[in-house]
Amino acid sequence: MLKNEGDRLTRVVVCSPEKEYFNVADPKLHNIKEAADPHRAIHQHAELRLVLRNFGSEVINAAELEGHPNSVFTRDMSIVTPQGYIKLRMGLRTREGEEEYMARFLDSIGEPCAGEIFKPGTVEGGDIFLCGSVAFVGESRRTNEEGIRQLSRLLEKMGYEVRALSLPETYLHLDQTIGVLGPNHLIYCRELYPRALFDGFEATEFSCAEFNVNFICLGPGEILAPAANTKVIQTARSLGVKVNALDVSEFAKGKGGPNCLVLPLERQ
Repeated sequence: MLKNEGDRLTRVVVCSPEKEYFNVADPKLHNIKEAADPHRAIHQHAELRLVLRNFGSEVINAAELEGHPNSVFTRDMSIVTPQGYIKLRMGLRTREGEEEYMARFLDSIGEPCAGEIFKPGTVEGGDIFLCGSVAFVGESRRTNEEGIRQLSRLLEKMGYEVRALSLPETYLHLDQTIGVLGPNHLIYCRELYPRALFDGFEATEFSCAEFNVNFICLGPGEILAPAANTKVIQTARSLGVKVNALDVSEFAKGKGGPNCLVLPLERQ
């Protein structure tokens, strides 16, 4: 089970694009900037899976959900805790139903359920980071106050201290403004958050104007980041972090990155 986003990633769920990600009649309705190139997107996702497997992670590939181009972004549908997965509730209308789809899939592979978010609450996984005994949760366009209240109640029963962060409208998810580099090492946007919010952690600040984060931590001192985000790559390497740079440009068209494409199930 998942305890700390900085621990070694050993088991994940992804959803490789085959048809639905390219079946977008109205991109704006799905919060997609433009339709992806099928050949390039399929290749890029295959490379993502290869990096994960080469790192030593078991990669479980779920099928796309019909009529849901965003179902390739598995991170948002659920959060896995030491006591099981929490079924979240999508904040974008066209993504409603993906949480049920992922819950059924997780049930089918033997993952226990530890709770769920109910209407009118909304929570998406890109707004959550579990870091040891602390859970960082972002209030955003997709995660509302009621959702945070319900999620906090579930996580606090597990012993987590929930630290809520508020995001401006310009950001989709929390994973654009903070990132995990190791079990006790975070990187955060200094214009948005005070240093005190990260008490108990080694915290490296950056300017929001420099880059969006959206990388995933593979293990202590190693990340998987978008190749186009040269600034985050330079910053991470200057801190002694190993960076696996990957072209995910076709998923950036769907406003996603490596963190969005991977649902961590287990870290050790």
